[in-house]
Amino acid sequence: MTTALTGGMSPSTAFWDKIARKYAKSKIADEAAYQKTLERVTEHLGPEDTVLELGAGTGSTALLLAGNVKSYLSTDFAPGMIEIADEKLAALKVDGKAPEGLSFLAADGFDARLKAAAGADGFDAILAFNFLHLVEGPEALLNRIYDLTKPGGLFISKTVCLRSKAWMYWPMIKAMQLFRKAPYVDMMSPEMVNNLITNAGFEIIETGLYPAPRSHFVVARKV
Repeated sequence: MTTALTGGMSPSTAFWDKIARKYAKSKIADEAAYQKTLERVTEHLGPEDTVLELGAGTGSTALLLAGNVKSYLSTDFAPGMIEIADEKLAALKVDGKAPEGLSFLAADGFDARLKAAAGADGFDAILAFNFLHLVEGPEALLNRIYDLTKPGGLFISKTVCLRSKAWMYWPMIKAMQLFRKAPYVDMMSPEMVNNLITNAGFEIIETGLYPAPRSHFVVARKV
């Protein structure tokens, strides 16, 4: 996925924007693994933390995590996704149940507004769930994430790793992409994800599979 929105939407951005309403109605495939992910993320967040989430979709995870931190900026490059997230947040505000400090923004990882939001020190934590395998040029994005993270801060991610099954999925994905029925997808392995993260300057302090065997969870610290 080309992360830049400048000059119009990339094919992948347009894909996610178009299916946003359908995506919002989809159910979590593995509820136990999702809850385990939330548990591990929450363990690493503190009440005074400033958090940035990339590739947040329609904001469901942000709404669950934001109450644990001081501020939570939840972003997605597809405006249609953020439109739905804003609707969810507005509904919670009416009921008085909206997490304080949560805001949504249609932006990619290179948006200048993120640097301003990070402040002089950077974010305490940057999150990216089910996202890195959808990014075209993840090296540049991870360098940007490193730049936006404060010294000692965390990058927490979960990445779908399909490389061991590429022979099964790749022909189908390529065919669907020709008809704009699928976005960009990188066939990563857990080892590839780890290398991308450490090459950007982070130190991996925790990994997991939620769910096994293809959803690779990583907690990494900026050193």
